[in-house]
Amino acid sequence: NNLGVTIHFEGQLKKDSDFDKVMNVAKIFAQENNMDFKFFEEDNKLLERVKDEKSYDYQGKVKGIKIQPDINTDPLWLEFDKDNYIQDFCKTQFADLIIHIKIIELLRKIIPFFTELVVDDEGEFWETEDSEILQKHFDTFKCVFEEQILKNKKMSGPYRLEDGRIVDLMEDH
Repeated sequence: NNLGVTIHFEGQLKKDSDFDKVMNVAKIFAQENNMDFKFFEEDNKLLERVKDEKSYDYQGKVKGIKIQPDINTDPLWLEFDKDNYIQDFCKTQFADLIIHIKIIELLRKIIPFFTELVVDDEGEFWETEDSEILQKHFDTFKCVFEEQILKNKKMSGPYRLEDGRIVDLMEDH
């Protein structure tokens, strides 16, 4: 369900050597903002992806960095496949506005290393750099979220999944 404020991003690195540059920028960003991070590399991982609005799976080598921007956000995965392609998202609606803005700042910093980095920001901050518009998206989310819980007493949230992702609402069983 798409009710939150999520930053979606995907792109292709210009060249292999840009991977280390992106990792360095991301590491410095995490350190400067006191965010937990860790580098990772896996030989065989399944990534669920979408291309031309169709789902497909990537299975194979991945590497990158996982940053935890805030206790109330998804982890921010900069996870590259064997072709140096990245596609991911980060939910921010349960965190503070500033965290959303900081994630956008990081994405801006790594743009130069990509042939193209496509960002779809449901908070519209990527396009507008307007924190009032972003705040409206956060406020709208909170209203809808609270309405959903009032409508259905079995619903509650948010919940954190094993992989660190946040689910807004789930029915209690």
